[in-house]
Amino acid sequence: MTTTIELNANELNVNLLKSLKTMFKDRVITLTIDSKMDETDYLNKSEANRLVLEKSIAQLRNGRIKTVSIEDLK
Repeated sequence: MTTTIELNANELNVNLLKSLKTMFKDRVITLTIDSKMDETDYLNKSEANRLVLEKSIAQLRNGRIKTVSIEDLK
């Protein structure tokens, strides 16, 4: 049996643990924590990528933007 519970770490509490103990009474269970990385954290993980993003944001703030149509990309 596989059960997946997705929640915010702030939602962990004693009641959840009690519920799990009730659901899986006397069974061996495995708890696996898979922390999802925020998209911003992922993009900033690489120093080179972070610098490119910061440069692009600065250009946008300074009004230096370039509009490209889908046709231009073909």
